[in-house]
Amino acid sequence: NISYVLEHQIKLIKPEADILKNINKTADEFCSSLNKKLKNKKIKADVFIGGSLAKKTLVKKDKYDTDIFVRFENEKDIQKLKSLLKKAKIVHGSRDYYHFNIKKTMCNKHLFLGCSEIKKYGLISDIKDVLIEVVPVLKIKKPEQAKNVTDLSYFHVSYVLNKIKKSPKLADEIILAKSFCYAQNCYGAESYIKGFSGYALELLICHYGSFEKFLRQVAKVGKENQKVIIDDSGFYKGKDVLIELNESKINSPIILIDPTFKERNTCAGLSKETFERFKESCKRFLKKPSSEFFIEKNIGNELKNKYGKKMIIITAKTNKQAGDIAGTKLKKFFGFFISKLKRDFKIKIAEFDYNEKKNIAEFYLIIEKKKDEIIRGPPITALAFLKNFKKAHSNAFIKGKYAYAKIKHDLSFKDFFRKFKEKDKKIIREMSIKSIELNSIS
Repeated sequence: NISYVLEHQIKLIKPEADILKNINKTADEFCSSLNKKLKNKKIKADVFIGGSLAKKTLVKKDKYDTDIFVRFENEKDIQKLKSLLKKAKIVHGSRDYYHFNIKKTMCNKHLFLGCSEIKKYGLISDIKDVLIEVVPVLKIKKPEQAKNVTDLSYFHVSYVLNKIKKSPKLADEIILAKSFCYAQNCYGAESYIKGFSGYALELLICHYGSFEKFLRQVAKVGKENQKVIIDDSGFYKGKDVLIELNESKINSPIILIDPTFKERNTCAGLSKETFERFKESCKRFLKKPSSEFFIEKNIGNELKNKYGKKMIIITAKTNKQAGDIAGTKLKKFFGFFISKLKRDFKIKIAEFDYNEKKNIAEFYLIIEKKKDEIIRGPPITALAFLKNFKKAHSNAFIKGKYAYAKIKHDLSFKDFFRKFKEKDKKIIREMSIKSIELNSIS
């Protein structure tokens, strides 16, 4: 039954106490070292631990990432952080942030802020990898003062922690939700995923009270255009949220008002497509509960095993920074490629998979040739359009009040692919695509 599966699953995906102790120790030492550096440089800022570690909702994995936020008094001081983290990897975004891989820095204390405290990191020898993400934010008193969504992080941590303190079981329920969504490829607010952010899942579990109740409520959502509206802080009590909020913030199937900031829908990045896929996963799990739903699936392997040589695989690479930027570029290119493919082929399956580590995307396709068809052109009275239509279609003919042309779909996929790369090479380059290769075809 569901209770047995979930009880068993939480034991598998919840990090052991000693692991959490060591990660917390690592984060505390890092914060202490960075605070000393800030103080020595006379930079007004304080450091706090955020993310899943702070909220006690960390999921077991090989590589743990810890969010360290640096709260600055003013925007101009944010630029000074770079000089303190010379050996960190810079990740570009709306506001740059920094990556530290602790396992790599353990070997050389000079790589880690020049602090002697690095010696203490022997405590984390049983952890395969720890990635520390240093995120600069503004120290604000009210959410309305935020200039970047990360400026709200302090409020988010406080809100979720208070909920968990009142009901400690929520932490395990959140861990289950994150693990389930990740396995179902619905976790992440990045543009190429358009799923649930970690904070959104935390709020949803706090609202429904448990992972199971959350799944049951999602499974009940009816039509595709039906919206779930949640406003736990009662910001819009007696008002229509869909009218009060900006139109760009109400396109998602779930309107989840940030309880710390009424102007924000924390599910704004959730697409209808991702939500429908998640809803189907909820239904299947509730019908037949299994730990399999918490195991990440390899889309490529599953499709290859099912379709074999019928599967076409395209590999695309971009010259953009790995992560959300590259993933979004490649997803957009995937859409462009599919729009071209539809002209000559019926598309039965079109799946996109982005690998952040390798910074490549793979397109998995099952297609078949379209039958020859007759298309209708412009009316005979539109002389300019008629001239262009005849120029484009040498076999154009007039029937009644319109021009028509017979379209033959006799291209093989290999020929289509070759012509696509030649004809659209300028657009491909403008979309920041470094290479596109055909890997497999029957």
